[in-house]
Amino acid sequence: MANGRGRADRGEPNFDVPEGRAADRGSLDLRLSRDDRAGGGVAGGRRGTDEGAKRGNAGPAKGSRRSVAKKKPGRRRGSFLGRLVYAGIVLGLWAIIGLAGLIAYHASQLPPIDQLAVPKRPPNIAILASDGSLLANRGETGGRVVGIKELPPYLPRAFVAIEDRRFYGHFGVDPVGIARAIGQNLTRRGVAQGGSTLTQQLAKNLFLTPERSASRKIQEAILALWLEHKYTKDEILELYLNRVYFGAGAYGVEAAAQRYFGKPAKNVSLAEAAMLGGLVQAPSRLAPNRNLPAAQARAAQVLAAMQDVGFIQAQDAKVALAQPARPASSRGGGSANYVADLVMDVLDDFVGKFEADITVQTTVDTGLQAAAEKALVDELNAKGGRYNVGQGALVSMRPDGAIRALIGGRDYAQSQFNRATTAKRQPGSSFKPFVYLAAVERGATPDTVREDAPVRIGNWQPENYSHQYEGAVTLRTALALSLNTVAVRLGQEVGPKAVVQTAQRLGITSALQANGSIALGTSEVTPLEMVGAYGAFANGGTGVIPYVVTTVKTGGGKLLYKRGEGGLGRVIDANAVGMMNAMMHETFVIGTAKKGDIPGWDLAGKTGTSQDFRDAWFIGYSGSLVTGIWLGNDDGEPTKKASGGNLPLEIWKTYMGVALKGQTPVPLPGLNRWRKAPETTASVASASPGGLLGQLLGEPAAPAPRPQPERRPSGPSRDDRNFIEKLFGLGE
Repeated sequence: MANGRGRADRGEPNFDVPEGRAADRGSLDLRLSRDDRAGGGVAGGRRGTDEGAKRGNAGPAKGSRRSVAKKKPGRRRGSFLGRLVYAGIVLGLWAIIGLAGLIAYHASQLPPIDQLAVPKRPPNIAILASDGSLLANRGETGGRVVGIKELPPYLPRAFVAIEDRRFYGHFGVDPVGIARAIGQNLTRRGVAQGGSTLTQQLAKNLFLTPERSASRKIQEAILALWLEHKYTKDEILELYLNRVYFGAGAYGVEAAAQRYFGKPAKNVSLAEAAMLGGLVQAPSRLAPNRNLPAAQARAAQVLAAMQDVGFIQAQDAKVALAQPARPASSRGGGSANYVADLVMDVLDDFVGKFEADITVQTTVDTGLQAAAEKALVDELNAKGGRYNVGQGALVSMRPDGAIRALIGGRDYAQSQFNRATTAKRQPGSSFKPFVYLAAVERGATPDTVREDAPVRIGNWQPENYSHQYEGAVTLRTALALSLNTVAVRLGQEVGPKAVVQTAQRLGITSALQANGSIALGTSEVTPLEMVGAYGAFANGGTGVIPYVVTTVKTGGGKLLYKRGEGGLGRVIDANAVGMMNAMMHETFVIGTAKKGDIPGWDLAGKTGTSQDFRDAWFIGYSGSLVTGIWLGNDDGEPTKKASGGNLPLEIWKTYMGVALKGQTPVPLPGLNRWRKAPETTASVASASPGGLLGQLLGEPAAPAPRPQPERRPSGPSRDDRNFIEKLFGLGE
């Protein structure tokens, strides 16, 4: 400091009149020299410092350079830092003002805060079986709303641990989480993480679109702050758990637990809770029913996070890792969904618009539903390829019309088309009971005789399945053996219109063509219609309206609908019912359904096969249950000789064997009055002259007794027919 630099006070710009113009004190030269600028005296003003101090404001000495006092080095540095602080404060203020403006702008794009409200969750329809167990959920969400107190503690904690571990400490936006996410994203040179809290995710789900933009993130933060102000943390977490998307159409943890694990959320294990907690990151990619290894790997991360924050003990995590969650298997894609679809089709008839969750109680028995699905799927898996049969349907109901099981197809996951309720196919000979009923109502009885012989109607000449003719036969035998010519003759006698009217009276609603071929079931109907119509035979003559819904209630238990007594009233005279049951009972005794008999039960029914073997039917019943099966192909392609007497009958027997097991046999109405004595049945079933059975066994054929004096040769006897069926797998 020997040169005097920095000793003087800081100099300011000198406005004194230069030497030579001292007289003109009123005139100021405001021009700045180099020395007048900050630091201007540092380079050339080494001398004259003390002199300048002595002169004060008198100006520099004559001949000297104008200068200003130099700053001390320390004070110069302090001024620089001060200016930096000052600039930082100014910039910060402007940033705050800009941010406030930005927030205000985006807030203005949202509804006013005083009008903001959490949107109502779309209502869920829980469809229950007759025992109260869940069959399926319907609605946009796929599951009901659950309270956080209903859930095991580790389930909500799984979401907090993996998605937002500071959830209970932040105010809706987590600066620490955002900073961490930014750091990791920069480190990984790409967008690897987001900083959204659970509250922000909820805000996005409730109010915003899936768009990814800075504007939406700002709105998300604003709404998160509002949610935190409006609700408690537990309420926010409960809203989140009921609104977040889990993939596969499941919104909310209850829907996800049912969809993936087949159980309510309150019953999930720790391993399952971890898998659900990990799903929300990428529902489609991590869905366990689509990518189980990825779902299990993500669940392991969730368990590690839960252990890290102290939500679970190390031993609990170890057990859960050793037994990872797996999705529940659902055979055939879940046939109960066919029932659920039917419920949704008819629900509007019972309740109007509803905004809250509802529960629908149905008539379906879960055990029978499972047995029906197994019987149908197993048969098609075993023999469908051999017979070229791709699809099937089954309907089983009580004689009053209450549906106990309904299968609309082989695999719901592959095809949601409900063949039980929607597909219209030719019923073939299973339509014949309506023809016979029309004849009985006009005076015929089971012992009335008609000729089984070639018949022609215009250019149409129907033939029997066997291409053989029995001659004079009773109606009882003709229906049991499904003789086409007798059915056509009866149809002509009573008139096609009478046949149509009889079928409609029993509940057939599809359009029927009143022509000669109606007697052979050429008009298309649904399995549900046919089984419902047969219900009148099983219950003693009361018309049946099939139904599946018994009650509808709100989530709080308020009754919205209850099924009352209903039906079509009496549609068949009691005596006629007895005759029809006696004739169709013979189908199991000597006829085309003989292989389907269940010991100890009185059964009745009818096989059916449409033209070119396109459709195969069997509809049979006891006094307590009516079941019908249809098999075929959706495109109408012919099967390889699938008939009512083979695959459908086998499915029917398998299912009914389970359904009737342990029950007390119920008699068929009026059967005993018109039942054929066993010895008479045996005599009628004896071989005809030259019968195939006698030829094969090398035994002389005895003349077959005829109900009428007229005697004429006939085709193969019933025993012959049974033997042929056994050899070649034929039979209707």
